[in-house]
Amino acid sequence: MAQHSSKKVIFAALAGNAMIAVTKFAAAAFTGSSAMFSEGIHSTVDTGNQALLLYGLKRASRPADERHPFGYGSEIYFWAFVVAILIFAVGAGVSFYEGVHKLQDPHPVSDAYVNYIVLAFAMVFEGAAWWVAYRAFKQGKGKLGYLKAIQASKDPSIFTVLLEDSAAMAGLVVAFVGILLAQILGIPELDGAASMVIGVILAMAAVLLAYETKGLLIGEGAQPALVRQLRGIVQDHDAVFHINELLTLHQGPQDLLVTVSVDFHPHLSADEVEAAIADLELSMKRADGVVRRVFVEAQSWRAHRAAVRHADI
Repeated sequence: MAQHSSKKVIFAALAGNAMIAVTKFAAAAFTGSSAMFSEGIHSTVDTGNQALLLYGLKRASRPADERHPFGYGSEIYFWAFVVAILIFAVGAGVSFYEGVHKLQDPHPVSDAYVNYIVLAFAMVFEGAAWWVAYRAFKQGKGKLGYLKAIQASKDPSIFTVLLEDSAAMAGLVVAFVGILLAQILGIPELDGAASMVIGVILAMAAVLLAYETKGLLIGEGAQPALVRQLRGIVQDHDAVFHINELLTLHQGPQDLLVTVSVDFHPHLSADEVEAAIADLELSMKRADGVVRRVFVEAQSWRAHRAAVRHADI
């Protein structure tokens, strides 16, 4: 269900960017607007990025095999990081370069009304794609603030599209204002300045996206609320005397690995310990659909502490 939502968001963004990219380039060629050319680059990069995210989702959905026994779920994190690099290197880099070039060789924008028409249509298409991404993101963020929700999210496909579309909407406003002021004031350099501002906006979005996906690539645990829930399931079990350690690791947006070291009551037989382990695994998987693999280790708390001290030496 979560992956279906991610694909819906990406397809909406892909359709919106693809429909407007060619139009922006045509308008830039017709009017000579630097800001409009930057917007065309922006839409082209975004279209390619959404294609990469779809490719990443497809790759991540492959079943586990001998070479990758835990599956390929984390591959979506890699492709989201590639998207961040492309936004920074291509989108921001080309936009900033185009703005600098316009400042060095300023020339007035001709037939500016063409740009206004294209920008208006772009706002409609981009706005529709942004709304789809925003609704999906808002549904999953709960009571968290937007920045906190991005930091806590384990599905980069949704917040990547939301960041891209937010940057796109901001870029359209900047392009409109830059072209309008250049026309009214007769200062063509303002068109180039608008292109540079668009580059800065894209760079900021790319840095934030790269930072968040880097954390997912390195390996992030489950959200604190889920960790507390899982810990409660283990601690409340009749067979458990003490929890030594509970660790979680997201192998993908919907693939959580849980490892638990448990000190069971000493009076339990081997069969009773085995039954308790099976019950704990089933209970934790039922607690949240993202819990895919659970490993429970039976270990006295003294032995666990000794092992931890030995590892720290």
